[in-house]
Amino acid sequence: MDLFKALTGKNPAEYEQAAKILVDTPDIELFKKLVKQDDFLFDFIKSNVAKRIKNACNKNNYANLLKFFDYYSPSYDNTFAEILFEHGGESLIPQIKDLFKTGNDSTKAYALKVLSQLPKGNLDDIMPQIRAAAKSEDEYVSNNAIEVLSVNDDRASKEEATDQLKSDDEFEQYKAVKFLVTYGAKDCLQSIVNVMKKSSLSENIAAEIPFLVALETLLEKDFELAVLVLCNIVNAIPEIIQPAAAIDYNLLEIFENLYYHNLTSSSALLLRMAKEQFATLEENEEYLFDCDKNTKDEISNINKFFKGVNVNKLNSLLYDELYDESDFVFFAVDYINDIEELETLLDSSNQTLLLKVLTTLKEKQALTQAHKEQALKHITSEDIKRIVEVL
Repeated sequence: MDLFKALTGKNPAEYEQAAKILVDTPDIELFKKLVKQDDFLFDFIKSNVAKRIKNACNKNNYANLLKFFDYYSPSYDNTFAEILFEHGGESLIPQIKDLFKTGNDSTKAYALKVLSQLPKGNLDDIMPQIRAAAKSEDEYVSNNAIEVLSVNDDRASKEEATDQLKSDDEFEQYKAVKFLVTYGAKDCLQSIVNVMKKSSLSENIAAEIPFLVALETLLEKDFELAVLVLCNIVNAIPEIIQPAAAIDYNLLEIFENLYYHNLTSSSALLLRMAKEQFATLEENEEYLFDCDKNTKDEISNINKFFKGVNVNKLNSLLYDELYDESDFVFFAVDYINDIEELETLLDSSNQTLLLKVLTTLKEKQALTQAHKEQALKHITSEDIKRIVEVL
């Protein structure tokens, strides 16, 4: 019997036997193969395998799972942690702590997941090492360490990340955002958004926010903020954010609700951006080449929805965002065809916006020397002046 096919298959008699062999032996090679196939197995298959492993475990064989710790998979770490804690309880704590302190990255990641099951206060002796692990280059070690810190309400690490948001280094800011999102620091949402608004990594930061607060919840609590996050997300697909985000973020339902129930100048801009972005996805096969059928179908459904959208109605609302203080003005400029409306922004005090407007005018073959001279009256940055002069 091919144990791998049996374990991932549909025959109960075969997968139950395969799971029992995997745990009882323990069959390290079989588990190693399972982990290697992580990227190629559907999520529901991996979920089924995890359940089968759990059902095969008992008080006599559960400790064999420790033999698999050299081969990490996020598909099975929660299941392993639950099984080990369920059968071993606090008696396993010294061994798990030792594995965390001495093991390789894979072993550390599993050990941290087990330690996240413990009640607060059991890890004071290794908290400095866990804080250090939260900064690991290994994504799984880092994420699982942050989870442990969150479960233990570790204020020191949270405060450090909050301070890091104020760094002059945008990559350090982004690391802080990822920490706080994994930590579940919902009270830091506004600080994260403030960083997003000014950062050149705004799209990367926006992609993290829905994992802290669901977009639907955010739309109810702070509509304009949520739309701004969505604008950055849509703008990042597919270069930074994978097309599968359409499903992950429930974008079709969000777009429908905005169009039919919450159409404002900002949401109209978002929909205008999304219409163009998702049409581009479907028109260029390379963007969807590696996507599964569900993602392709969702992209198709989104484009079907946009075919019924009144674009003129959307465009008519965009002009309300053409002012300096608007969080959406940079996005809006791309969709304004009225040259006179764009010209009203040439007295802006925002030098980056001035450059954006001039560049847009040039793309529309409408840029004149008078436009440049008007903008230059408000530009003090030598770098921006040089760019304007050669436009």
